[in-house]
Amino acid sequence: MPGGSAARFVASVVSVAAKRILIVGAGHVGLYAALRLSKKLNLHEAEVTVVDPQPHMTYQPFLPESAAGNISPRHSVVPLRRELKRCHVLSGTVTSIEHARKVAIVQPIIGPAREVAYDHIVVAPGSVSRTLPIPGLREQAVGFKTIGEAVFLRNSVLDRLDVAATTTDPATRRRALAFVFVGGGYAGVEALAEMEDMVRGALRYYPEIPRDEVRFVLVEAANRILPEVGAEMGAYTAVQLTRRGIDIRLGTRLESCVDGLVRLSDGDAFEADTIVWTAGVKPHPMLADTDLPRNQRGAITCKPTLQVVDAEGNVVEGAWSAGDCAAVPDLTSADPAALCSPSAQHAVRQASRLADNIAAVVRGREPVDYKHKHVGSVAGLGLYKGAARVYGVKVRGVPAWFMHRTYHLSRIPTLNRKIRVLVDWTLQLVLRREVVALGSLHEPREAFTEVTAPIPLPVNRAGSTSSDRAA
Repeated sequence: MPGGSAARFVASVVSVAAKRILIVGAGHVGLYAALRLSKKLNLHEAEVTVVDPQPHMTYQPFLPESAAGNISPRHSVVPLRRELKRCHVLSGTVTSIEHARKVAIVQPIIGPAREVAYDHIVVAPGSVSRTLPIPGLREQAVGFKTIGEAVFLRNSVLDRLDVAATTTDPATRRRALAFVFVGGGYAGVEALAEMEDMVRGALRYYPEIPRDEVRFVLVEAANRILPEVGAEMGAYTAVQLTRRGIDIRLGTRLESCVDGLVRLSDGDAFEADTIVWTAGVKPHPMLADTDLPRNQRGAITCKPTLQVVDAEGNVVEGAWSAGDCAAVPDLTSADPAALCSPSAQHAVRQASRLADNIAAVVRGREPVDYKHKHVGSVAGLGLYKGAARVYGVKVRGVPAWFMHRTYHLSRIPTLNRKIRVLVDWTLQLVLRREVVALGSLHEPREAFTEVTAPIPLPVNRAGSTSSDRAA
């Protein structure tokens, strides 16, 4: 056989032998798993394809600091195509999965849907905001899970300060200076604390607005906030936020916000232009369009090895899942029914174990159980303020804030992003943060469409236009 023909024959055999690994979603699980798989498996062993509608991965723990201006929004996201050089990246949405045929239906950004075949699939689309049928919520509120929502919130809050500083109507002023956050978990408390910190710093440029006219309200249905850091540190956080003038409503629900009129279950009612919904998450609704087994919450059922299992505990060959959309047993808990919490801490570690297990199966070895004892939690509450509980040790104030930043700096993927975030923080030590609203980002064509609107022709006294006379 000639040398060229032999090379083509070997290449074709290798191509057939390579396992096709499809990763649905490029969040914490998807990106970390793809990075690790591309390093552990060579191109002769596997072809890794990542599908996500966004061209980047968002490091969600940095959303509050991005919204507050401590970090450039671009530095809290990781470009997929630059980092996943050995993977195939598809910009689109997986609309359904037919695992019986080992095929996923992908809807590209533009054009017809296409089928993508695979040998192994990692289902990790993550979670979406868990909403309730509250009147006005869809029309008035904004979530806090994407970089777009973080940028929108920042621009909206700063824009409301401009409105309040220039209006002569007291009702408009009160409405503009009312900021409501619904949900007392990590996302809600950190977003609220960072935005209050930003507003307090911005008020030095708004002499027309006294600090006591600005109203921040935290609405939480449970009787405590930040359950992740424990009851004592949650109570400490509530006290600290209250000292900053933040109105905390525990055991209270949002009942309505039609046209910006906020009605709470405790009977209070007031108007607010800014309503942020952070009251929990739920597995991505795309999972309903798959033939993979799910639990009552809608999460994919998994073994500790992160392999998908059915109701009888049988492994679904070639299917894997992890992160917010997966029900993974927590082997460190005394409760046999306990599941790993939907946190970035678990997602990142599960992604590494999942990648190692897929590599092991591809090479004919047995997968290993995921087991990680939750070491604790850290929360940032604005510049130089924080709360943490690590290995049972409670930390407050500046040390907790420093731990929060150090931990997340170590967790954000790639050296490039670590350096950029560190530079942002370093500059902040000597320069005041920017308090400029770029609200035009949300309606970029508005100014252009105004100047390109058709100009009406002049009308003469007889009621005809110039064009009529020309005719």
